Amino acid sequence: MMKRAVAGLFLGVAMYAGSALPALADFDAGMRAYDEGDYATAFREFKNDGSAEAQFNLGLMYYVGTGVKLDTREAANWYRRAAEQGYPPAQYNLGLMYSKGEGVEYDRRESARWYRKAAEQGHAVAQFNLGVLYDRGEGVAQERKEAAKWYRKAAEQGMVTAQYNLALVYDRGEGIEQDRQEALKWYRKAAEKGYTAAQYNLALLYDRGEGVNQDRKEALKWYRKAAGQGYLPALFNLGLLYDKGAGGKQDKKDAAVWYRKAADKGHAAAQYNLGLLHEKGEGVKQDWKEAAKWYRRAADKGVAPAQYNLGLMYGRGQGVAQDDRESARWYRKAAEQGDAEAQFSLGSLYFGGEGVEKDQTEAAKWFLKAAEQGHPRAQLKIGLMYDKGEGVQQDRMEAAKWYRKAAEQVHWRRPRPPEVTKGAPRGVTP
Repeated sequence: MMKRAVAGLFLGVAMYAGSALPALADFDAGMRAYDEGDYATAFREFKNDGSAEAQFNLGLMYYVGTGVKLDTREAANWYRRAAEQGYPPAQYNLGLMYSKGEGVEYDRRESARWYRKAAEQGHAVAQFNLGVLYDRGEGVAQERKEAAKWYRKAAEQGMVTAQYNLALVYDRGEGIEQDRQEALKWYRKAAEKGYTAAQYNLALLYDRGEGVNQDRKEALKWYRKAAGQGYLPALFNLGLLYDKGAGGKQDKKDAAVWYRKAADKGHAAAQYNLGLLHEKGEGVKQDWKEAAKWYRRAADKGVAPAQYNLGLMYGRGQGVAQDDRESARWYRKAAEQGDAEAQFSLGSLYFGGEGVEKDQTEAAKWFLKAAEQGHPRAQLKIGLMYDKGEGVQQDRMEAAKWYRKAAEQVHWRRPRPPEVTKGAPRGVTP
């Protein structure tokens, strides 16, 4: 599921030198003193000035503790005076302080109220933060259409996080009609500014042909840009493209390189797929020990096919010392996640008493679970058990049912667990 990339709420702490309102001599004198490091004079001149900009700068001095003792309550007090004069940066900062409970009581409603005042005057970050509040339903009723409106206003001013969030809203169709072409447009704007999650999501649209003609080379380009910034899902997806040859020619060596980069950063699916390459000797030298190492890392993160393959390696003594108990332990972990191969294999261990106490009832339980998922050998095995009354009450009708299901798959050949091919979802933030 996509996660929205919500930028942190921003607080400007740069001393304001410009003037949207007529600047008085006291203000100019205060700025000169501040620039010279004479904070006591700057404080006095700002206080005498009375303009919104001067009051805002006093708020900054108290907030940062420049020339005065740091005091967030006093900072909020001066921001409020400037905000009540209609000064957008002060309105924004006051809204931010309410959102954090700094110098004022935490109050999302008040935060939204002040963000709105600044946003309506074109303050881009206030527009973005107001969009976030509508998106989350904090301080205001959740309303995605309203969130999109404010994201757009900030996005049109070039704010990259707003461009990304607006793209996500269009991508998912939240509050507005889904429009992948519009999503593509805003992802591109953010991606061209180096926003990694946008680069990745743009690559996904090209990879899947959503909102644009499928173009794996273009997908490869944007995955590379995101991967170049260390973005984990992009590293993995680059491995997939090279593994499957979807971005041009198949290249298992390059696949191994990118899987390794993602695997080293803890990406479970990459660890599993890298294990497969080492087991098969594709793109790398065949090395069962290395395969077992990567399967174990993925298995420890709960990847069921990795748990099954690790169980298989323990059962065969490939890359690890042969150990039926360990084999059964890993089969069980995968089986409990619904892996049919693991369920069948665990049932076989119980049936033969290998690595576990022999238990035909337990064997029948796992065979049945695998059979219900369409596993042909499990269907045959549970049919035999019903036929003979082993581990289950004898039932020839039930046996015939499972024999029939197995027979319908007479051309079945046991597959190896596939590579994990599902990339990370849209909207995963760096």
